[in-house]
Amino acid sequence: MNAPLTLYFHRDLDGMASAAILATALEETGKEENVLYEGVNFDRTLHWDDFAEGERFGVVDFHFHPRATYWFDHHPTTFLKEEDQNTYQNDANRCFDPKSPSCPPIIIQHARDHWNWEASEAFLELSHWSDIIDSASFETAEQAVFGKDPALRIMRALTCAPDLQFHNRVIELMKSETLMNIAANPEVDKCFARACRNRDNAIENFPPTIMDRTMEVLLADLRSKKIRRDRFAPFYLYPEIQYAVTMLPTRAGVHITAASNPWNRPKTRCTWVNFSRNTEEGVISALADATRRPPKKPSFGLEKSTTSFCNPSDAFTLTHSP
Repeated sequence: MNAPLTLYFHRDLDGMASAAILATALEETGKEENVLYEGVNFDRTLHWDDFAEGERFGVVDFHFHPRATYWFDHHPTTFLKEEDQNTYQNDANRCFDPKSPSCPPIIIQHARDHWNWEASEAFLELSHWSDIIDSASFETAEQAVFGKDPALRIMRALTCAPDLQFHNRVIELMKSETLMNIAANPEVDKCFARACRNRDNAIENFPPTIMDRTMEVLLADLRSKKIRRDRFAPFYLYPEIQYAVTMLPTRAGVHITAASNPWNRPKTRCTWVNFSRNTEEGVISALADATRRPPKKPSFGLEKSTTSFCNPSDAFTLTHSP
């Protein structure tokens, strides 16, 4: 009998759906008997070499780790080391597909091809919505911000998790319930109601956070603990912009995220090659690259950055540790 396997997942709907689907596939095929869960965020990459030392573990919807027994991801920036990227190959327990809108479909197809496992209709629906949410393929900004489809209610509820174990409880629901039943769960519904109040706060308080703005891009400082945040607020309030660069607080320091507008895509894809270890110059270079003209110079006072990335809305995330 194998030792317990811990599945590390990114704490969003994409990562949680991936954990639920992979755990079920492993258990139903007899590959694993005791699967545990633990959420991770970008701060864990600061000590990635020592991550989960001495454990049997898998990673879904997050950076590649060479010691992972199982690993599935779709983020183009998943490899933290060039040598890992150069030597990696898909195999029976690992799969990387940067063309996939989200991670669950990779796991479903892989389990079908390699483990002779078929996903349930509930998992297929979950995978469908994961694609929509993680690739920001909402029909409108209004749907992204105010949508009440069961999957969107769950997505928003996750932003108000009462404790870190909440994500694990939702994963267990995902393994056995439909999206409609999960959204109707009293704890999930309570979190959704609170999240809606936070969303309204975020929409109301976003304009004063804008530090700089052109016709194509804006820069907002969202580090204040007094305000709530919604990643689609810039595009809902300012549909004409093509990029939003925002600064967000994290336990590791500060995330600087540059995202393109899903409903007003830039005509040419912007490459954030100048997002560097100098924070001020990095943000300014990103703004200049997006608009093709230099904005005024703000001051942040941040240093010692490490980079990490996320996929929605072509978002680029840079983590800074003071």
